[in-house]
Amino acid sequence: MTDDYRLDDQVGYKLRLASQRHLEIFSQHLSDITPTQFSILARLYEVGETSQNQLGRLVAMDAATTKGVIARLLEKNLVEARADPNDARRLQISLTETGRELTIDAIEKARKITEDTVANLNGHDVKRLLELLDKI
Repeated sequence: MTDDYRLDDQVGYKLRLASQRHLEIFSQHLSDITPTQFSILARLYEVGETSQNQLGRLVAMDAATTKGVIARLLEKNLVEARADPNDARRLQISLTETGRELTIDAIEKARKITEDTVANLNGHDVKRLLELLDKI
């Protein structure tokens, strides 16, 4: 029976609202790149040069989405791509110097974005939220 269904009590609805709030904060601090582009840049900063396919897996994106994001980052001269010397079909992706500088700056801003996103939570609540999200 649908009489007991309340949208305000649904996990997906709450997650969407939280995501919208986070994206609003993100765009206030980092208007020149998208959250998806930031994920790629931050992961490249962490792991260094890697294949495009591996990079997609590392940020939980499908191949088509990864390819499109990489294309936009190439246009912005934030990443570079080269053929893998062991497999010409595979692209190796790395940060350019411009991309590295932008990523370092963006990571600092990302810390503030996270602080603003969870401003209404205490440290224990933030830790618990992250644990619960990992379970989903």
